[in-house]
Amino acid sequence: MKNVLFIDKPSGISSFDVCFRLRKVLHTRKIGHTGTLDPLATGVMVVLFDKATKANQFLVSDSKEYIASVKTGIVTDSLDIDGNVIREEECEMPDWEKIDSVMKRFLGTSLQEVPLTSAVSVDGKRLYRYQLEGKEVELPKRNIEVSDIELLEVADDVFTFRTRVSSGTYIRALARDILDKLNICGTVISLRRTAVDDIRVEECDRLEDIEKGSYTAHDLLELLSKRYRTVDYPDPEVIRNGKRIKLEEDADRVLICHNNEALAIYEKDHDEYKTVRGLW
Repeated sequence: MKNVLFIDKPSGISSFDVCFRLRKVLHTRKIGHTGTLDPLATGVMVVLFDKATKANQFLVSDSKEYIASVKTGIVTDSLDIDGNVIREEECEMPDWEKIDSVMKRFLGTSLQEVPLTSAVSVDGKRLYRYQLEGKEVELPKRNIEVSDIELLEVADDVFTFRTRVSSGTYIRALARDILDKLNICGTVISLRRTAVDDIRVEECDRLEDIEKGSYTAHDLLELLSKRYRTVDYPDPEVIRNGKRIKLEEDADRVLICHNNEALAIYEKDHDEYKTVRGLW
């Protein structure tokens, strides 16, 4: 089932816009993605269509890599250059050693305050709705992990860094926290997602090329088999009927296949396995 695309998202459009445009190319209404990118951001988007959309919840990434550029001396309400400017001030750019030292403090696990301009829900309402309505709300915090961070460039009033972080980490918020530790202000002016797990931007197709019919579709089975123990089951109808099965396996969850087709995700329940989600 080759119903997965790796896309190098362009700047200036939302992840929803990407899927909307792809519906026309792929002649389908069943389409989704495994992780949102802000309109400002470019880079890796994993898009699923047709039957592959059923596997969305099983392809949420563990880690993502980004390259971000931060301009000092300006603060916006969205923490990136697309937002409204709320403050400007003169800032002296710290030297390389200072920036690098502060960044290294963020390695490991920590709590990150979610940006107000995000789709995280609080009391059933998206955070960005509170902002649009001018209402105050306590911003939630999330556990994040920064497994790697590297300063790439310092030039005039802009510094650029690369980082690999756990899924759910906001790079805008990470930049905000780095700036706070440096005692200067700033905002993200460019953001590129260079990898999602082991999928790198170099293997992604450009949206404009896909719209011209030039792209490589990837096999759902190939992606899922990197995450789950794969079991080839001899009777696919048993799986399609959602019946419990016995397997000589120890894994909590397994991918059930037949003739190189992903059929379902099953999970261990005592001495049997039960269906979590059918993928046929």
